[in-house]
Formats: sequence, structure tokens, C-alpha cells
Amino acid sequence: MKIAVIGTGQFARSFIALWQLHPDVQEVWVTDLVPERARQHVENHGLAGSFDSFEDALASDVDAVAIMTQRWSHGPLVRQALAAGKHVYSAVPMATTVEDCEAIVAAVRETGLVYMMGETSYYNPATVWAREHIAAGEFGRVFYGEGDYVHDMDNGFYAAYQYSGGEDWKETASYPPMLYPTHAVGGVLGAWPTHAVSVSCTGISDTRGDGVFDKAVSRWGNDFSNMSALFELADGGVMRTNEFRRVGYWSGPESRFRFYGTEQVMEQSVTSTVVTVKTEGEDYQKGKTLDISDELKPGEHSDVPEDLTDIDPALLSSFRSGTAKVHDRSRLPKEFEGAPNGHEGAHHFLADDFVVAVRDRVHPPVNAWVAARFTVPGIVANESAQQGGVRLPVPDFGDPA
Repeated sequence: MKIAVIGTGQFARSFIALWQLHPDVQEVWVTDLVPERARQHVENHGLAGSFDSFEDALASDVDAVAIMTQRWSHGPLVRQALAAGKHVYSAVPMATTVEDCEAIVAAVRETGLVYMMGETSYYNPATVWAREHIAAGEFGRVFYGEGDYVHDMDNGFYAAYQYSGGEDWKETASYPPMLYPTHAVGGVLGAWPTHAVSVSCTGISDTRGDGVFDKAVSRWGNDFSNMSALFELADGGVMRTNEFRRVGYWSGPESRFRFYGTEQVMEQSVTSTVVTVKTEGEDYQKGKTLDISDELKPGEHSDVPEDLTDIDPALLSSFRSGTAKVHDRSRLPKEFEGAPNGHEGAHHFLADDFVVAVRDRVHPPVNAWVAARFTVPGIVANESAQQGGVRLPVPDFGDPA
């Protein structure tokens, strides 16, 4: 297959390198609004070439496009690519409107094309562990889950927005936190097979006063830097998620999760992950606590690839983490061994998922229907916050066709 990567910013580099290594990828092309960035990637990675525009990529014979552009641009670009007959990999989020999410699902259903959203939390070690044990029935009935995406703006985000946003970067650095919900929602629903049906969300107005999260500056008229949402789920359970951009610590995983069942509980904190299990026998009891942190701790690449040296050091951990013991690497191409990885080991699995889905014409794990279930709850939560926390229904588009 041939892939064209649309947008060659800092995040795209890891996937460009992985697809170039993948034995089932024949050619990797790139395009960017800043042409010299695209040309530099061609040189750095020995790519097939670059296109002058997104439209040129769609008019070419590439089989698929990977949308790695600004987060608010994904929905329209994905729809355009599907209409052009291309398989699509999209960075998160799926879109910023419910209408775009629904249209993407409809287009995939009608065309039979592959769509995948690259949600890293689906392969977060805690989510992988919980998915396996929930499926095995060890939690009993899961009735409550928590997912946090805690990323302080001072922890590399200022530099990232300045890199991508140019002189008017503050206008887009105010991006509403709940419109980027998938690192929290996806980690919970990636393990717990249900979906949201309603939500109430509270937004906390920013007080820094530096022109970020300022309604007068924000493209979205947004002044919420921190947001908390409570979701009712289809199976009668409850999910709570936090999206925080002003918070007083940087250490530990940015995304972390907790699952509460009638027979077992898993809790992840900044420093450890524990599971409280039942023991059976003569002394049946609930409440035996085991520390499973070692199973979930990803390795780390000590070297920094040359084309990542311009990334703020605070963000480098997202591009240097290896896999954890809980990850099953046996399904991955041998060419990925030792290759740059990131987001707690997720990059290798996501890159392979898309190639396999296109090659075999199957739905990837985070397909259009699943992506909508990870994204739409945040879109509705943002609307709830704008209305003072009113409870709103969350639409669902069903299961994969």
C-alpha cells in the first residue's frame, strides 16, 4: 500500500518512520502547508516524495492518507478524503462537531473504506490490562470508571502551540479541553465495552491572564482551562473524566484510569497502579491489594532521534517510551524492534493496526463507530459546560457495519 501523510508536524514524525519500516507499506508520501518541512521529511526518512497540496495527494494513486493536521481540522479533511476514495488514518480527535462524526461513520458504512482514529490510550498499559481482565469477567459487574488527561500548559504545550500556530498561536491554544476528550474517554471505554448516553459537565474559567483561555482572544470564545464531566453509560454504569490544562504537577502519566467492579477494583495514580481482588477458599474475602505497577511501566528509549531534537524536552517522553510487560509485541512486524515509539508504547500498535486493516479490509480496533464513541461524549460535554452543566443526551451511531 501507499500512504500520504497530511501534515508533517512534530507528532507525525514517529508514524512516518514506522510506516516507512512496515513490510506491507510500499511508499510513504508527505505534504504540508510549510513545503520545506515536507521536503525535509523526504530527505530524513528516504520517502517516496512530497505533494504540493492535500488535493494533489487525493488525486494521486496513494491508497490511504494519514491526517496529522491541527486537531480542529480533522473532520472536514477526513470527509474529503473518504469522498475521494482513500482509506483514512486520523489523529485525534475524530472531529469537533457531532455532525462531522456522524457523516464520517455514514461515509465508511457506504463506501466500505477503512477509517481509523489513532487513539493512544487504547494501548495505554492500564487500558490494555483492564480490557483483558474485564473481558475475563474478573471485575464482576463494572459500574464506575474514571479517566483523566492531565497536561499542564506549562509542560510543553506553550511550545507546541507556538510551533504549530505561528503569530496567532494564542487564538488556538485556547482549544476547549473537552473537544480533546479521547485520551480520557478512550482509555475507559477502550476497556469497558459500553458507551455514553448522557453527560453533565462543569468548566472552570482560567485565571492566568496571559491571553490563553481568554474569550476575547480564543477562536472558540473559550475561557475554560479545566473541565470535569460525569457520564451516564448505556449499561447503567457511570464514567467520570477530567481534562485539565492548569494543574500543579507534571510527573507521572498524563492519562490514567480507574475501574470499579463488584468483585475487583483497579486504581492508577501518579506513582503506582494497584488492583484489589477477592481471594477464595476457607477464608473468602474481598480486599487483597496487589501492586501491578511493574506490569504497566513502559520501557524508555535512551536515544533521541535527530528529527525530534527541536521538541520541548517536557514533551519528549511522549516520543521515547517503549512497551510494557502487558503489551503483546508478538503481532508486530519484526522491523519495528528498536524503532522509536511513544505514548507508553502505543505508536507501534497504532501504526500496525492501520496497515493491517487496509491490507486485510477489516475494521481496525478504533474504527469509525468506536472513534465516535470516544469523541462525541466530549463534544456534548463541552456544550453542557457552556450551558452551565445542564445534562444533555449523547448520541450514538451503533456498532460497526
